[in-house]
Amino acid sequence: MKDTKVIFMGTPDFAVPILEMLIENTDVVMVVTQPDKEVGRHHEMEMTPVKKVALSHGIKVFQPTKIRKEYNEVVNTKADIIITCAYGQIIPEEILNAPRLGCINVHASLLPRLRGGAPLHHAIIDGEEKTGITIMYMDKNMDTGDIIATREYIIKDSDNVGILHDTLSVMGRDLLLDTLPSIVERTNKRIKQDDALATYAYNITREEEHLDFNLTAKEIYNKVRGLYPWPKANCLINEQEVKILECFIGDKDSRFSAGTICEINKDNIGICTKDKVVYITRVKPFGKKEMAALDYINGLDKARVLYSIVK
Repeated sequence: MKDTKVIFMGTPDFAVPILEMLIENTDVVMVVTQPDKEVGRHHEMEMTPVKKVALSHGIKVFQPTKIRKEYNEVVNTKADIIITCAYGQIIPEEILNAPRLGCINVHASLLPRLRGGAPLHHAIIDGEEKTGITIMYMDKNMDTGDIIATREYIIKDSDNVGILHDTLSVMGRDLLLDTLPSIVERTNKRIKQDDALATYAYNITREEEHLDFNLTAKEIYNKVRGLYPWPKANCLINEQEVKILECFIGDKDSRFSAGTICEINKDNIGICTKDKVVYITRVKPFGKKEMAALDYINGLDKARVLYSIVK
C-alpha cells in the first residue's frame, strides 16, 4: 500500500492516530484540516492537532474556510483515495467523485445508529449499550454511505466521553489498517445502510449541557459522563453556575421535589431526581478550578443550601 496516494481530511485529536497510521503505511500527499483558531485570553492562533502531525512529517497542509467552494486543490492533487475522520465540514460531490478508490470515512459509531457530529457524546447520553467504529464509503448525505467494516465496543458504566474518545480513536486506526488493503485491492464488502434504523447524534448545544433533575437518576448519570471532560454538564447552585464532573446513583429514593439538595455529606452533595438521589462528587464552580465536592461544600453556607432547589 506504500505507493497508494492518500489525501487525509481530519481535524481533532481523535483523528491523529489514524493519520499517523496512514503516514506509516501509505503515501499521504496532502492533509486537509480546519483553519487555525484563536484560543485563550490572549487570542493566540493554534494549529489543529492533525496539522501539527502533518507538518512534523513535511506533508502539505490545506485549510479551506469553506471546502464546498475551495475544492479544486484537493481534486487537482489526483490522489488514489481520500480518507476522512472528524474533518468538520460537509464534503462536496466534486471531491467525493475525484479519487479512483473513492472517499472513505472513519466514523465513531455503529452506523446507521448515531449519524452526525457528536456520536461519542450521544452514545453515553442516550444510554447505548454498545458503540464502535464504522469504515464506510462517503456519499452526498451525512453518514449514509455503504458500510465496509465495523468493530463493536461495549460501553461500561465507568466510561465517560474522554475514555470513549481515546478508546475508539485507537480502534478506528486499527480497523482502518485491517480494512485498507481490501479497499485498495477492491475486494472489500459494501453493505447498504438501513435508513429505518438510523438515529442521530447532532452536535451538543449550550442548552443541552444544562442538567434537568426532572429526569431519572440514570439519565442524569449518563449525561454527566457523556459531557465529561468536555463540554461538561452544568446546573445552578446558589444562583451560580456549577459544572458537574462526576456523580453516582445512590440507593435512596427521592423524598423531595426533583432538584432539591437533600443531603450534604462529608464528601458529596445529594440531589433528588425523578426517582433516586444522585450524589455529586466532583465539580467546577464558575471561575474556579475543578475540585472535589468536599472542597466545594466547605465553601458553602450549608444551612442556606440544604433543601434549596438546583436550577
